[in-house]
Amino acid sequence: MILLQLFLSYLKIGFFGFGGGYAMLSLIQNEVVVQHAWMSNAQFADIVAVSQITPGPIAINSATYVGYTVGLQAGGTLWGLLGSAIATFAVCLPSLTLMILVARFFMKLKGNRIVEGAMRGMRPAVIGMIAAAALLLLAAFVPAIAYYLMWVLGVLLFAELVFYTTKLM
Repeated sequence: MILLQLFLSYLKIGFFGFGGGYAMLSLIQNEVVVQHAWMSNAQFADIVAVSQITPGPIAINSATYVGYTVGLQAGGTLWGLLGSAIATFAVCLPSLTLMILVARFFMKLKGNRIVEGAMRGMRPAVIGMIAAAALLLLAAFVPAIAYYLMWVLGVLLFAELVFYTTKLM
């Protein structure tokens, strides 16, 4: 049952984690620490540190590490290896599926003005998700500074969003 929860959690992270691994950190932290309480904030910070120093994307490295830890707690080393494989596969599955589908239609949509506008419109959201992950990690160490930085960042992202939407018109 816990492996199914692990699969569904990382599948959700894979579906809604746009912008790369750093943007996914807040989603991963919410699922792993807050929703399921598979580990503490300190353990999650250790996972982020280990995921950054190992080669490869941070989301996949953290999925592998979390999957192993959860599986190990559930039933031993074999379950840990199975958990790491399941979490890694689940976080990669949405992107893999989407890329296979988009690759078929990429040449047809390459010059489409609406598609190009949508891609430009996503930039502020991706920047915001990466900044949210950075502030999440910063808030664990210096909560007061993170609070004010969130307000400043929110105003700057709103200004950037207004700039991009007026540029599209």
